[in-house]
Amino acid sequence: MNRNKGAGSLMLLAAAVIWGSTFVAQSLGMRHIGAFTFQAVRSLLGALALWPVILLNDRIVKRKEGGARRGDRRALLIGGTLCGLVLFAAVNLQQFGLKETTAGKAGFLTALYILIVPLYGLLFGHRVRPVMWLSVALAGAGLYLLSVTEAFTVIRGDVLLILCAFAFAAQILLVDHYAVRVSGMKLCAVQFLVCGLLSGIAMFIFESPSAGTILAAAGPLLYAGVLSSGVAYTLQILAQRTTPPALASLLMSLEAVFAVFTGMLVLGEMPSLREVIGSALMFLAIIVSQRAEQPRLPA
Repeated sequence: MNRNKGAGSLMLLAAAVIWGSTFVAQSLGMRHIGAFTFQAVRSLLGALALWPVILLNDRIVKRKEGGARRGDRRALLIGGTLCGLVLFAAVNLQQFGLKETTAGKAGFLTALYILIVPLYGLLFGHRVRPVMWLSVALAGAGLYLLSVTEAFTVIRGDVLLILCAFAFAAQILLVDHYAVRVSGMKLCAVQFLVCGLLSGIAMFIFESPSAGTILAAAGPLLYAGVLSSGVAYTLQILAQRTTPPALASLLMSLEAVFAVFTGMLVLGEMPSLREVIGSALMFLAIIVSQRAEQPRLPA
C-alpha cells in the first residue's frame, strides 16, 4: 500500500510539473496565435489525446461489467456539456490574463481555486472550519502583494485571472458531482470537446487564424493539448486511486510553484521581492487550506 501511495504521489508530482510548465507554453503560443485559437486547438487535441486511453479502458470495463448503461450516457452528455461551458470561460479568461502578466503570477492567481472551492460550499450549507478563514486571510494578503501596485491599482490581466480561478472552482465542483456517475476520462474528453468547439466559434468570430500561424505555435499547442490535457489528467486519474484526497490536492497545487520556476528558466521572468513574498503567502495559504482536510461536498 505504501508503495502504491508513493507511486501515486510521484504521478501527481509529474502532473503538477506539466500543468505548471503549461503556463509557459500558453505564453509562448500567444506570440503566434490569439487566445481563442490557442484554446480551441489545445482543447480539441486534449480530447483526441484521451481517445485511445478511453478505448482501452472501455475494453476492460466491457469485459467486467458488460458496457455502459443508457443513463450513464445521458449523465455524461449533460455533465460534459456543463463542465465544458465552465471550462471554456475558465481557460479563455486565463489565456487573456496571460497576455498582461507573467506565467508565474498567473500560476498562483489561478491556484486560488483551491481556496474558493470550499468557500463555494457555504452556498450548499457546508460549514467551513476556522482554519480555512486563516487560509483566506493569508491568500488575501498574498493576492494584494501580487496584484495591487503601490498606486493601489490592479491590472486587467490580474482581474481576469482571479475570475478564472472562480470559474475553475465551479468546474471542479461540477466534475466532483458528475465524476461519480460517469467515467472520469470520458467526462474530461467531452468537456474538452465542448470547450474546443466553443473556443473555435469564438476564434472565427473575433480572430483571424491561419494554418501558418497555428503551425508556428505547434510546439506549445502539442505540449498544452497532449501533455497537459491528456497525459497529466490520466496521471491524476490513476494516482487518485491510491492517494488520499488531502495529499493529492496539495501535490496538484504545486503547479503554481512550477509555473514560477519554468517562467524564470524559459521566459526569463524574474519576480520582484513583492511578488516573491506574495507568492509565498499564497502558497502558505494553499498548504493551510489542504491541512484543514475539508470533507467532500455533497454530490
